Amino acid sequence: MHHGYPIRLPDGPVIDRVVAGPLDNNIYIVSDPSTGEAVIIDAADEPGVILAACRDLTVTAILTTHGHWDHVAAADAVADALGAPIHIHPADHAASGLDQTNPLTDDEAVGVGGFELRSIATPGHTPGSMCFAGYGIVFTGDTLFPGGPGATGDPEAFRTIMGSLRTRLFIMPDDTLVLPGHGAPTTLGTERPSLDGWQARGW
Repeated sequence: MHHGYPIRLPDGPVIDRVVAGPLDNNIYIVSDPSTGEAVIIDAADEPGVILAACRDLTVTAILTTHGHWDHVAAADAVADALGAPIHIHPADHAASGLDQTNPLTDDEAVGVGGFELRSIATPGHTPGSMCFAGYGIVFTGDTLFPGGPGATGDPEAFRTIMGSLRTRLFIMPDDTLVLPGHGAPTTLGTERPSLDGWQARGW
């Protein structure tokens, strides 16, 4: 699959990306071209840049992969400007510092015009880390990057994230495209052979 943006999925939504903030966060805009409706995944930083990228779309929700500051710094401003609700797992609400959020938990459908994404609870990087999947793609936030899982604070959190990877993400097909919170895309098939190695190294 060609990884240039926007990604136009056959029989699926269109995915565009903005990279913003001091940590080069990926902000994804998933839209239904037939209705103009869209969701933002991680309103990370630079709200003006995000709003410009969405100017021709009707944003119905802001989905948050987890509550770390670099993934939510623009969320309140973008939500206020667009009148769109912010969704985050309740376990990360307090840490996010966001004014007002709607709870989103495991295995919920999020509509994007005529399409939908499904939420997947993947604790480990944070207690409320979430991924969003559909149409052969998974948005992994900081749960999975090319080369390994996101950082964890202690051995228990590392065990948790490895469990999330094995039981929630790597049950999907190898050709599933991984769109992470920072950096380049990968696929589950590319990363799968490394699972035991990540387990052994402990990070």
